[in-house]
Amino acid sequence: MSLIRPFAGLRPAPGRAADVLAPPYDVLNTEEARARAADRPWSFLHISKPEIDLPPKTDPYSPAVYAKGKENFERMQSEGVLARDPQPCYYLYRLVMGTHTQTGIVAVASVPDYDSNRIRKHEFTRPDKEDDRVRQIEALNAQTGPVFLTYKHNAEVDSLVARATSAAPEVDVTADDGVHHTLWTLRDPAAIETITSAFDAMKNLYIADGHHRSAAASRVAAARRNANPAHSGEEPYNYFLAVIFPDNQMQILDYNRVVKDLHGHSVEEFVAEIAEAFSVEVELAAVKPGRAREFGMYLDGHWYRLHIDPEFIPDNDPVRRLDVSLLQDNLLGPILGIGDPRRDKRIDFVGGIRGLQELEKRVDSGEMACAFALFPTSMADLMSVADAGEVMPPKSTWFEPKLADGLVSHLLD
Repeated sequence: MSLIRPFAGLRPAPGRAADVLAPPYDVLNTEEARARAADRPWSFLHISKPEIDLPPKTDPYSPAVYAKGKENFERMQSEGVLARDPQPCYYLYRLVMGTHTQTGIVAVASVPDYDSNRIRKHEFTRPDKEDDRVRQIEALNAQTGPVFLTYKHNAEVDSLVARATSAAPEVDVTADDGVHHTLWTLRDPAAIETITSAFDAMKNLYIADGHHRSAAASRVAAARRNANPAHSGEEPYNYFLAVIFPDNQMQILDYNRVVKDLHGHSVEEFVAEIAEAFSVEVELAAVKPGRAREFGMYLDGHWYRLHIDPEFIPDNDPVRRLDVSLLQDNLLGPILGIGDPRRDKRIDFVGGIRGLQELEKRVDSGEMACAFALFPTSMADLMSVADAGEVMPPKSTWFEPKLADGLVSHLLD
């Protein structure tokens, strides 16, 4: 089996992409999705968040929701809004957000290589979220949400992609959040073989985002393999939908923290305790860390710049040396009493896309007592954690821009 292969994608018919493309299913709640899909009958949200077409307060995990998603999916195909390509292709997908550009390959990736950890993970998954994605795949008999993968940039692949994207695209849409989505179809057999061979020669791919989608695809593949006495390994269920970007084009934003209280400390006591492991400087303006091991803190209407003392940095541990771990192990845990940030209700997380003003707003409102701005986790650190077989702390990475749902889907028949 190849690490990746081309496939006959199901995608918006010519001229329909702007009607169909939608944000990923997991970045909107039900009410936000309902509002975004209002007056947009062909929005992919009717497939990825089908509870919006059922009565309010419908349990989003009820069988009726998955059945509605299937109904909407089939209707969009029967009405010609979505159409399947006649032959296997690779697709080239460019995202532009502000001054940032990244171009990747839409392909299907090998489930056995995921199972063997050649496609490497860095997060735990939750069974309930896996169950949801399994039910969605089985209901649609398709994978509609791509897994976001990355590879160590490869000159041969990147040169081929650059040449192929010099032609006019088939899809050219700017979404309502300002992100520009462009798609080309790569049908040339020689180019397809070059890409397939180049990826077969790679040691690893890495999951950036989509751990639940990939885990669900693995579960579906195992169930179908066990039920198929004629299983050959070539069936579509042996592969999962992915978009694969070179690591040097990936953009990780900061993932910041806000905390409800000072765990019984006064402001003065709190700052004094922090100074045992960090240097603490008062600043007149908001602090956006400019390098690793530097932190911004907003407290009592003031910004502080924190630098952790080198003696507290365990450089030989790929997880504990991360900035998110250094903050957790030396401040959030021992001083603020947040032992498990995955479950503790006193802490919340704010994606860097919302800016430092969001941290100020949540503290100044009285909702939170303090906020911490972090330097973004690097791709090199993510890969080091995955290569070590370790798991990143919760809320370590915030990737932008987000992949659109509905651009290309993978049918399992």
